[in-house]
Amino acid sequence: MKQAFFSSTLRELQLFIRSPRFWMTFSLVVLIFAVSGPYGTFERMTFGIRLGYWLIVHAVTWAIAITFALAAEVLLRERLGNTLLRMMTGSLAAALPIGFALGLVDFAFTGAWGETANGFHRALMALPLCALFCLLTYTAMHRQIAAVATPSAASEQFPGRPSGASRQPSDPEILGRLKPQNRGPLVRLSVEDHYTEVVTVRGRELVLLRFADALKELGDTPGLQVHRSHWVAEAHVQKLKREGGKLYVITKDGAEIPVSRTYTDAVRIRLSHLLP
Repeated sequence: MKQAFFSSTLRELQLFIRSPRFWMTFSLVVLIFAVSGPYGTFERMTFGIRLGYWLIVHAVTWAIAITFALAAEVLLRERLGNTLLRMMTGSLAAALPIGFALGLVDFAFTGAWGETANGFHRALMALPLCALFCLLTYTAMHRQIAAVATPSAASEQFPGRPSGASRQPSDPEILGRLKPQNRGPLVRLSVEDHYTEVVTVRGRELVLLRFADALKELGDTPGLQVHRSHWVAEAHVQKLKREGGKLYVITKDGAEIPVSRTYTDAVRIRLSHLLP
């Protein structure tokens, strides 16, 4: 259980570290604070010092808030169904350590050490900032988090084994929509106009079903969404391919599935062993 918790949390932390979108959001927020100079920093500091101050403040506070938010996202996954609510719970819990961390930053810049009561006061002031950080990171990264947050059950229960080695997943609901001769282990799903193309090892078939609803009927089949129009079963991914600056998933049936920019980080983390 502990190993699964740490590996899942680390996997999501890596998602943030590798995401240009996250760093663009972080840089923009730091610049806004440095230019506007809230909490009296505009009057007390030159722009250069103010920029350094807010860069350190945000680096410390975002690191703590995101770590707490992702830890809560993993720990509360079976108790709270809403990803934003799980992340917000952890982010708000981070206000207390953030309050005392801000005291250390202020001490480094002013040389004045605040009392313990000031740490609690800063924690209260940090609550709305923690909520803001959570909303910003969720808005920028919620799709990637959702993709990384659904590793196969086999990998969680038996971390040392490859996916599918420990047990056979129950038949997904979507197979009941197929003709008997096409029912078999899932390979991939793709959008075809108002239909979803379901590809199994025994054949392919168009089903009159929204793609979002089709994804809900996959059951515990290990896999991941790689594009707004494509899902692939992890067991049937042969390799990843880069071409013209784009990433593709090559399945064992020879199909080349494009990976959209939204899901690139999640695919690289989940299928890093297949990168060329």
